[in-house]
Amino acid sequence: MIEDTKKYKSYHDIPPREYMYFPKGTIELGETGQFSRLEIKHLLISIFVLTFAFSFALTDNNMIQAYYSGFKFNNLILGIEKSFLGVIIAFFCHEISHKFVAQKYHLWSEYRMYSKGLILAIILGFFTPIVFAVPGAVMFRGKVRLFEMGKIALAGPLSNLLISIITFYLYLFVFFESTLLNDIFGFICLINAVLATFNLIPFQSFDGYKIFIWNKNIWLISLVSSSIVLFNIIIRFNY
Repeated sequence: MIEDTKKYKSYHDIPPREYMYFPKGTIELGETGQFSRLEIKHLLISIFVLTFAFSFALTDNNMIQAYYSGFKFNNLILGIEKSFLGVIIAFFCHEISHKFVAQKYHLWSEYRMYSKGLILAIILGFFTPIVFAVPGAVMFRGKVRLFEMGKIALAGPLSNLLISIITFYLYLFVFFESTLLNDIFGFICLINAVLATFNLIPFQSFDGYKIFIWNKNIWLISLVSSSIVLFNIIIRFNY
């Protein structure tokens, strides 16, 4: 059981008061993989908002590009499908990896959406071709040691890095007759590589900072690896 009820900030250092309904839900220490109803609600809302934000930006249906080339409804439907898979595999796996490792170390851990970040994402996706999203983060309570904090922080970008490597391999060496499948694998590969590299930047609000103060060698290896993968993806896909 958790005796220390101190509230820690999320791995993105967004103050807990910015999260809706905190600390409602459950404050009981659950088994690894256990979710509260409130947490599931926050995850579903975040996935829904991010899917639509990316779908408008990726299919040139944002207001800026649609003004010049017209609204492409058919592209938007395909964009929603591709964005949904990308968000599920990148965002969901990233946050849940944090959660599961934290639970492994017997910490209370749940995801909380960040409403202001979600609103910003949908505004940027609808009006511009660029999406910058801070949808929320995993919160935790309990006493945490430095190596535990480092491993919990590493879990998110590491999951994205592994996914980007696997999908990059599939894109290069597995033949798909469907152009749509190739596009989906390419998008999943890119978004995971970007998310991994971005989160490994050693700024105080990113996962990279926690990893850096825990183990600089592991941080450097992780950042170099993700940067190499991202560079190869950009070259291969001509981004």
